[in-house]
Amino acid sequence: MELILKESNQVLRTRPGTLIVEHRLGFVCANAGIDHSNVDGPYGDPGAWVLLLPENPDESAQRIRNYLEKNCQVRIGVMIIDSHGRAWRLGVLGTTIGFSGMPGLVDLRGKPDIFGYKLRITEIAAADELAAGSSLIMGQASECIPAVHVRGFPYPLREGGLKELLRSKDRDLFR
Repeated sequence: MELILKESNQVLRTRPGTLIVEHRLGFVCANAGIDHSNVDGPYGDPGAWVLLLPENPDESAQRIRNYLEKNCQVRIGVMIIDSHGRAWRLGVLGTTIGFSGMPGLVDLRGKPDIFGYKLRITEIAAADELAAGSSLIMGQASECIPAVHVRGFPYPLREGGLKELLRSKDRDLFR
């Protein structure tokens, strides 16, 4: 409980065994993203081991990207992802918690659809869509696939970061 509160800006909802919080990074998730699965340690009670999210996932993605671009002579985007639940749906899926060198959000408003009508609302959460597909390959349990190399990303690479994906509180209909 103490770790969840330390990792949170605000508690939004409670239920026995679960707190829905605004994480210190700004996104809403269960139990501040603290995980007990896929964690092991050399000492103490194994039931007490937990995994926290990175301090600054955008910065982590930037450091990994810088290393790979320098040493592999390629231009890439890098994402740090985690499994999150969703409002209105059951199950978890991969969600971006930090990224570098790619768009998080792609604005298609004003572009024509297949029938020529102009899109008025459509903004693609491209980083989250890619995170979900990557998570499907990486797995959620014992697959041991820590990274996925994806080719054919359909949007131009650019600088980006988590903040562009976060809905402002005044536009959040659940608060």
